[in-house]
Amino acid sequence: MSPSKRLAAGLIVVASATLAGCEFDIEKIPGLGPDPVVLAREADARAQGAACRHGLRSIEDCFNLNPRSSKAQIFTGWKEMDEYMRTNKIDGQKATVEAPVTPTRPRPAGSSSS
Repeated sequence: MSPSKRLAAGLIVVASATLAGCEFDIEKIPGLGPDPVVLAREADARAQGAACRHGLRSIEDCFNLNPRSSKAQIFTGWKEMDEYMRTNKIDGQKATVEAPVTPTRPRPAGSSSS
């Protein structure tokens, strides 16, 4: 069977399944749908945003603490947690872990500052 006939046959199967009212989810077909790595990164960024909100951190602090995460996803998680906390009258808990401080290199003993 030629490739064009295979494509036509595949399209007919997909169209008939869709028109027949079958539950046809393209994401269930292996290799199609969103990349699982991207989905995991987005979920992590939303979780970071939610944790920042519960830890009483501002959204700006959360962005600075997670520079490699998507700001849009962090904000989404922060906003969802904010709404959840307001709806359920939940008080946040002050975060006790501070941002890591990047150590400065000590100057060699023989160098001068001027």
